[in-house]
Amino acid sequence: FDSELLVDITEHRLVPTHNVLDSMQKAELLKRYRLREGQLPRIQKDDPVARYYGLEKGQVVKIIRNSETAGRYVTYRVCI
Repeated sequence: FDSELLVDITEHRLVPTHNVLDSMQKAELLKRYRLREGQLPRIQKDDPVARYYGLEKGQVVKIIRNSETAGRYVTYRVCI
């Protein structure tokens, strides 16, 4: 794993901003949109960005992408 950290993948221009939510933020997200955890898009635990942040099963990450049409596109993914 240490050899993979030679390059900070989060600084690459094609990798969008990822913010790991804490349990309170996750609960608020699910309540606000009336969702169950299983209804969120998924991110694999072995995804390079998930590994970089040390995501565990059930944690939610907020992904902010630049969009030519919307300006900014926000999505959430749950780690499986």
